Parts: sequence; C-alpha cells; structure tokens
Amino acid sequence: MVMIKHPFFSLSILLMVLFHSTTTTSAQTPAPAPSSSPTDIIRILKKAGGFTTLIRLLTTTQVATQINAQLLNSNNGLTLFAPNDNAFSSLKPGFLNSLNDQQKNELIQFHVLPTFVAITNFDTLSNPVRTQAGDDPERLALNITSSGNQVNLTTGVVNTTVGGSVYSDHQLAIYQVDKVLLPRDFFIPKPPPPPAPAPSKAKDSKKKSADDSESSTGDNSAAAMSLKHKNGILWVIVAVAAAAVFSL
Repeated sequence: MVMIKHPFFSLSILLMVLFHSTTTTSAQTPAPAPSSSPTDIIRILKKAGGFTTLIRLLTTTQVATQINAQLLNSNNGLTLFAPNDNAFSSLKPGFLNSLNDQQKNELIQFHVLPTFVAITNFDTLSNPVRTQAGDDPERLALNITSSGNQVNLTTGVVNTTVGGSVYSDHQLAIYQVDKVLLPRDFFIPKPPPPPAPAPSKAKDSKKKSADDSESSTGDNSAAAMSLKHKNGILWVIVAVAAAAVFSL
C-alpha cells in the first residue's frame, strides 16, 4: 500500500510547489502601464474631416509641430479656433497665395489661444484676448463675447461664431468657426520706418563750413566798415583844405 500511495503523494507536493511558484511570480511582475500616445492635432483634424486647408497651413507653417510640443511640455493647454474648408473657400480669390510665409504663420497663430478654454468659460476672458500671434491691441485684437451657448468672435475685420466643439480633452480644445479670423494687421498700413540719423562726420563738416562762412562774412563786414571809416576821414580833410584855400 505504501508503494501505491507514494507516487500520488509526490505528485501532489509537486503541483503545490508549481502553483506557489507561479502565484509568487505573478504577484511580483508589475502590470504593464496603459499606453497613451501624445496628442497629434493633425490626426484629430483629419479624423474630424472638413479641415483640409487648415491642416495644410498647420503643416507648412510648422505650427502643428509647435502645438504638439506645447501640449507635451506645458500644463496650460491650448485652444484652437478651426476654420473649415468652406470658411477658407469664402476668402477673396488668391488671398492665401498673396501672403508670405511670416503672414501665414501669423494667421494660424491668430487662431490659437495659449490656454485651454472650455466652452462654458469664454465669459471669463478679458478682451482683447491674447492669441499666440501677439498682443498688439490695434493690429492683433481678438474680442470674444458669450451669451448662453453662443460664443461670438470679432477681429475688427471679421465677425463669426463658434459652430461647435470638434475636440476637447481638458488640455486641448478645438472649436469650429465658419469664417477665417483675419487680423487687422493685414489691412492697416504699416508705419514708415524712422529716418536713419545722418552720419556725425557730415554734421561736423556742415557745422564747420557754416562757422567758416560766418567768420568770413564777419571779416568782410569789418573790412568794409574800416574802409568806409577811412574814406570818411579823407573827405573831411579834403573839405577842410578846400575851405582854407577859399578863405585866402
């Protein structure tokens, strides 16, 4: 009987050891962390559809790369007003082609706020709202007002409203707008640059010439006065001599 029970007993012990080893290994091995890919604004807009021109401008100006980097390295978040393809097609023909690279970059940056703004928080902003294009109140002013669920935007050139939320993850908010936000900077004539100061040597030369001229004029005047004085004395002598002759 002992010879019969022994194999079963050994098998039971082996199974218990294997089960304990497997349980211990499972407990010590950490569970893999859930993978989270970084935010890609181009991927988001492509998935939403209808933003072909905006995607092209975001790519060629490299603003998309800048936005993705900011979202990765900043806690403030960003807000993008995204004109759809119909908004761009309603622009004056050839308008985009007339812009240089710097103006295209400024145009796209003008649609980006440097903080995350929820759709219900636009009434907390102070006008003019700062965009990533700059904060010049005359040339780059963006004013935002909200009433209920309606959000109005005005640039001094364009008036439009937020047409709806495209994307929001509490770090990046994208809102569709039906018009391209054109800054006044594109339509106000640039002030002429201040004239360059004249070289100091030229100024000194002109001053010296003027001093020499004044000195020469003064000398000539003095000489003329001296000659006139001498002529006067001479005439007095002649007159006295003539009077003496006639008296004789």
